[in-house]
Amino acid sequence: MAGKPVRPVNAIDQTRRMLSLVTYLKERPGARVEDVARAFGISEDELVSDLDVLPMCGTSFRGGDLLDIDTDGERIWWHNPDDVAEPLRLAADEATALLVAARAVATLPGLREGDRQALLRATAKVETAAGEAAGASSRLSVTFESEGGVFADVDRAISERRRLWIRYYSPARDEVTEREIDPIRLVSVGHTYVEAWCRRSEARRTFRLDRVAEIKILDEPSAPPEVELRDLSEALVQPAAEDPEVVIEVGPGGRWVAEYYPHDSADELADGGLRITLRTPDPASLRRLALRLGRDGRIVSPPDLADSARHAAREALLAYDGVGAVHDSRQ
Repeated sequence: MAGKPVRPVNAIDQTRRMLSLVTYLKERPGARVEDVARAFGISEDELVSDLDVLPMCGTSFRGGDLLDIDTDGERIWWHNPDDVAEPLRLAADEATALLVAARAVATLPGLREGDRQALLRATAKVETAAGEAAGASSRLSVTFESEGGVFADVDRAISERRRLWIRYYSPARDEVTEREIDPIRLVSVGHTYVEAWCRRSEARRTFRLDRVAEIKILDEPSAPPEVELRDLSEALVQPAAEDPEVVIEVGPGGRWVAEYYPHDSADELADGGLRITLRTPDPASLRRLALRLGRDGRIVSPPDLADSARHAAREALLAYDGVGAVHDSRQ
């Protein structure tokens, strides 16, 4: 039923489902949305989410021959199944990119052994089909970030529905905290993140994997409350309506804040700056923003946060003056 919260799913399971979905839809033109969702054991929202991704897939890395699939909310139509049914012909650069990516993914520690072996078999077939083009790919390699081990544990915890214990570095507070989290899904937006229910804050939080200092998979089952997955295509951080409100005034040199921070309003000021109203679950994290802005901006409210930002600025200046004094004494 539309509107039902989307259940957690890892990327491998979703890829499997979408590959099967292509075959299913090719054989059933005009299939009803509710029937397809029921056949795959997913909600209509999950199905529509898959259908939003499929038109970006096709038989060419250059963007041509994409799947022309759409829905009117009741039925699903695939307009060019015959066009993409032609045998795949890979150019040399396409074969190289595909083989390098396949070999890199095969080394991921979180990959299930069955999936790894299937990927290696598929890679061998592509190498045979690519012929001489496969030679260039053997001279290239990809090294993943050190977050790979953390990724493996998070992916396993999601698959086995188990809770995680982590030691996490927060740059906003410049501190390391210990938390128990119920992982919901892995998200890649520049870096890789895990969206989870944090038992410490009793709220949904997003953690960047390369900031996880230590991680353990616990025996306790993961039991996050049912939440509707958010569309993170526009911004990773999406404040909730109940989060505290913060008002920041910036000069012309600080207008970029309105482009990088989700906000409720951005009103023009006489000097060419902006008065920005935004919400955040952690107002204290904006102190760093205030220090970065310097003369180009200031926190207006809440008053305690404004005072805290001014105090942090004074401490920074004092520390800078102290370093300068030491340097002068050594001249």
